Amino acid sequence: MGVRLMVVDDHRLLAEALASALKLRGHRVLAAAAPAAGAAELVISRAPEVCLLGTATPAEPGMFDPVVRIKQERPQVAVLVLGPVPSPRGIAAAFAAGASGYVRHDERIEGVERAIMKARAGEAAVAPQLLQGAFSELLNPAAQPDDEGQRLLQMLTPREVEVLVRVADGEDTRLIAAGMGIAPSTARTHVQRVLMKLGVGSRLEAAALAARTGLLDRAGPVGGPPAV
Repeated sequence: MGVRLMVVDDHRLLAEALASALKLRGHRVLAAAAPAAGAAELVISRAPEVCLLGTATPAEPGMFDPVVRIKQERPQVAVLVLGPVPSPRGIAAAFAAGASGYVRHDERIEGVERAIMKARAGEAAVAPQLLQGAFSELLNPAAQPDDEGQRLLQMLTPREVEVLVRVADGEDTRLIAAGMGIAPSTARTHVQRVLMKLGVGSRLEAAALAARTGLLDRAGPVGGPPAV
């Protein structure tokens, strides 16, 4: 028995081609619409059994807002996301929004049909390897990008980090040189390099930036290696 379907995708040609292929296999395709902005309203008004909702950027924030809206208004509609090879976080985001599955753009029509039947039956319709990747990412999330303090710290050499710490402690060039056992001219050069790398114009600005970003907390004691 055919399934009452909708195909909604930004690429009209893809949407219409998929709709035509599904019609030939005995399914009733209610619409093949291009504008993603009105996808939720269109699906809510037509109330299909299954909706294939296309996306080009599954990892973009807010991309699955239409899925959330559809499930709020028409919880009986099974939504299958149709998109490129996703990241594990993209898969997880789709399911978190309420999607019943994820179908890759390069899937054969037989695979799309299997996913449709699973979704209508209330089953998760996603390739096992994609689902496994999503669970692995959620259970063992990758390290987040370094914050500003860590990024700035990585720009400086260990010597420059020590100079910055001493600058933040209020030491002048003479004290920096004496504490580090270097010539005042060398200490002055280190200070200028620190200012340049941090993108500031004065020692006061450098100290303020280091304090604001938590760089000093990561730097470790004066004379020792930077904290990790």
